[in-house]
Amino acid sequence: MPQGWTRVRLEEVAEVRLGRQRSPKNHTGSQMRPYLRAANVDWNGLKLDDVKLMNFTDDEADIYRLRPGDIVLSEASGSAGEVGKPAIWNGEIEDCCIQNTLLRVRSHGPEPRFLLHLLRYEALRGAFIEHSRGVGIHHIGAARLASWLVLLPPLAEQRRIVAAIDGHLSRLDAGVDLLLRQLMRLRGLKKRLLIEAVPLRDDAGWRTLTVADAGRVDLGRQRHPDWHTGSHMRPYLRVANVFEDRIDTADVMEMDFPPAVFEKFKLLPGDILLNEGQSPELLGRPALYRGVPADVAFTNSLLRFRASPEVDPEWALLVFRRHMHAGRFSSEVRITTNIAHLSSSRFKSVEFPIPPLVEQREIVARTSERLSGVERLIGAIERGRRQAAALRASLLAEAFAGRLVPQDPNDEPASELLARIRAERAATIPKQRTRSRRTPKELPAPPTRVTGDDYQQETLPL
Repeated sequence: MPQGWTRVRLEEVAEVRLGRQRSPKNHTGSQMRPYLRAANVDWNGLKLDDVKLMNFTDDEADIYRLRPGDIVLSEASGSAGEVGKPAIWNGEIEDCCIQNTLLRVRSHGPEPRFLLHLLRYEALRGAFIEHSRGVGIHHIGAARLASWLVLLPPLAEQRRIVAAIDGHLSRLDAGVDLLLRQLMRLRGLKKRLLIEAVPLRDDAGWRTLTVADAGRVDLGRQRHPDWHTGSHMRPYLRVANVFEDRIDTADVMEMDFPPAVFEKFKLLPGDILLNEGQSPELLGRPALYRGVPADVAFTNSLLRFRASPEVDPEWALLVFRRHMHAGRFSSEVRITTNIAHLSSSRFKSVEFPIPPLVEQREIVARTSERLSGVERLIGAIERGRRQAAALRASLLAEAFAGRLVPQDPNDEPASELLARIRAERAATIPKQRTRSRRTPKELPAPPTRVTGDDYQQETLPL
């Protein structure tokens, strides 16, 4: 441990509180106040474009109100990497409270931004998820966070660490922003190349048919618990395996397929698989099956297109990629529980341009060459983003190991700061006295409860 530092539980230097539980009775009332929930906390700060209201009495608001310098963390998430994701409150909205999908950390003495960076580092390195509880939804909990052990440097060193981190991260963030802008331009270029490669017009020698006329369309086999085991287990592909122009074989599952059933759903090289159910912008995401993995079937989360003799499978793939990026499939959508579906009948009715076979292959080759250059640039940018993420993690690791800024022997040790905090807190604890029957009880922190719209998954920052 660096000189002057001390190891403490978070609750020794900060108050940790879970937000107020939502309840239908508080959806309306005479004291409606804004409140933050997990969806308002992003890796890059707070997102305040969708702040909801709930009724808080004055006593409740005194408990759950945010103050400038408070840190809010996501208490739970269905995504492991999101548990404990923190942001700092700077008083952006007057009289704002918190709901129980968030934890509030209120410093009793340490520099708030030091605690922000420290908690962010713990979340990024996966420490919170290692100690979370719950199945499906991972919870960190107020008690667990309150008992979290942290290394606390002298207050003056905390401020030097914050200044150094902020300086380094501002430059890193500027570089990442530049990479993201270039990435968006390249993705736009890729989209334009795909759309322009397949014109929807009757050029000389071209015909425009429907998908049904250009080949055969089948929906995959439905999954059923009775088929999870059996004497004819076979691998199958599902929507999680099919990406744009790529089949991921890292997680291929098996199901019981009697021989006759397997023959019906067996894939042949040249078959095109498309996502039947997806988010609207990815609906119909296609990939060409090229024989790997061998002897594999597919489920009803996918559509299969088998080209007729006058259609090259690579041309069919290009047409379907064009339709996905142009939003053609999403215009045929039906949505159930936030998932868009492309039914077999609607897919069959989508237009399908067919030039002569020679021209199909020429267009495919020309477009492939252009796209490969774009993909190389996209790959370089993605590598840069991964390097930036690694640099961010390394920077924070150095900071909280005491190696980012020099120690100053003249700094007041953290142990003295801790002693002062303890003395101040002891002085504020009222003496025990008999409570009047009319004195309202302090409202306890409610149990954590997850509700449907409270959680929003985000990607980790760079």
